[in-house]
Amino acid sequence: MQTPKKIAVVGSGLVGSLLAIYLRKAGHVVHVYDRSPDIRQIQFSGRSINLAMSNRGWKALDGVGVGDAVREIAIPMDKRAIHLVDKLNFQNYGQEGESIYSISRGTLNREMIDLAEAAGAEFFFEHKIWDVTLDDATLHIGETERGAWEDKKYDMVFGADGAFSRIRHRMQRQSMFDYSQEFLPIGYKELNIPANSDATHKLDKNSFHIWPRGEYMLIALPNLDGSFTCTLFMPFEGKNSFASLKNQKEVEAFFEKNLPDTIDVIPKLTEDFFKNPTSTLVTMKCYPWTYEDKIALIGDACHAIVPFYGQGMNAGFEDISILYEMIETYGDDWKTIFSEYQKSRKPNADAIAELSYRNFMEMSSKTADEKFLLQKKIEKSFSDKHPEKWIPLYSRVTFSDRPYAEALAIGDYQNAIMEEVLKMENIENIWNSEVVENKILELLQ
Repeated sequence: MQTPKKIAVVGSGLVGSLLAIYLRKAGHVVHVYDRSPDIRQIQFSGRSINLAMSNRGWKALDGVGVGDAVREIAIPMDKRAIHLVDKLNFQNYGQEGESIYSISRGTLNREMIDLAEAAGAEFFFEHKIWDVTLDDATLHIGETERGAWEDKKYDMVFGADGAFSRIRHRMQRQSMFDYSQEFLPIGYKELNIPANSDATHKLDKNSFHIWPRGEYMLIALPNLDGSFTCTLFMPFEGKNSFASLKNQKEVEAFFEKNLPDTIDVIPKLTEDFFKNPTSTLVTMKCYPWTYEDKIALIGDACHAIVPFYGQGMNAGFEDISILYEMIETYGDDWKTIFSEYQKSRKPNADAIAELSYRNFMEMSSKTADEKFLLQKKIEKSFSDKHPEKWIPLYSRVTFSDRPYAEALAIGDYQNAIMEEVLKMENIENIWNSEVVENKILELLQ
């Protein structure tokens, strides 16, 4: 327990809600503000990618005893189901018993707000924060940016208000504040595979389904009600792009030609395609993340990443785990807590941004590539025999809480070794032999 402070959290999303629970655990008065209506009172659909909870996220949830409540709304996925045009392949994610977990964003967000309220946090919905005075942690709230504002003074403010954070917007106007944002030329659109009439799933429910097609891809993650949330990732412009699909006929023809096994399972394809928005994908980096002992950014507000490693939420939750470690270490010294928190997290946030960007290439192209699949088989075989010498990159990121920066560095080193192994003569036939095992051992020296 710390000396109690009055703390505002801006943003009632996943990270803001979990942070509120942790701050209540530390003994603080916590007010959470959000410009949107209470998500528990509205229908949430149309622009979501289902979440994939993994070790880092579970660690943060279990740290305040809410993991089991969330497990009740999660579905384990132990493998990728790779839908090629003419066949279906399966690729296990980790060791026996290791899974990532599909959770509907809306369902989880509602649950997290309930849990935060139960912990004693107070929520203020439809309160628009336009600005913050950094020196004294005063929020400025109003109906419009140009209209009258009400001032709310706090001891401390956390900006958990996403990639286009208003709190960060104020911090950016300081000198020596680094900031960059980069949009992918690829957007995404939500589609839906409904449940069977008996509420069962139309596809394997314990798989992350992926249709890799090079410059574009479709993914599908299971929901508790038997449906799948699908996400189509595509370039905005060009041959196979959102711009090229202008009417119902073109969309149907595109899916029949390129994604034929989806036609029967997405009955409202064209309706959803034109009803749901096409959303953008952005990587945002900045530094510093804190101001004195008054203001701190957390989650997407300081490190928004593209979703291709399924680590956006997990990385944001890990921010909270690390922040709380600093609280336990430094007590009431918030200046040091903030300083050590950002120093610890920044290199790892940059690393997972890089890994997420690269994983689009893996998911959209390489999962359909025979050489890549062979590399994965060799890595798994060697890792099974020598778990102390080789943990695959995906497992380092997903089934571990070691630093992302470490995973990136070791992953690059291991990939260089695999490039040498794949050059071996007749590797397709000898991949599981002692010769290949010895070659990897030699290269690891």
